[in-house]
Amino acid sequence: MMATAAKYSIGQVLRHRKHPFRGVVFDVDAMFSNTEDWYQAIPEESRPSKDQPFYHLLAENDQSYYVAYVSEQNLVPDETGEPVDHPDLPDLFGDFENGRYPLQVQLN
Repeated sequence: MMATAAKYSIGQVLRHRKHPFRGVVFDVDAMFSNTEDWYQAIPEESRPSKDQPFYHLLAENDQSYYVAYVSEQNLVPDETGEPVDHPDLPDLFGDFENGRYPLQVQLN
């Protein structure tokens, strides 16, 4: 199985192709690395291939903030230019600029 290079990068704002949420990438898996139970819980007709990058997002929708785990095929760049309001963002990233968040590395 070939791991493909990730199309999106950490700090990038993406939105889901089908569901109404957007978020900031904070980690990338070169291929699926969540649990089999998680994978089986996805309806079969929309279950993504495991051999593609998967993204961990600090996500938001109209109701809440959460962490999402999404396959590359289900993500598109967010073109709104709007910041994401997830409360955990300041722990990981600096201020939103030029459509993305710079990773904030703590050197202690």
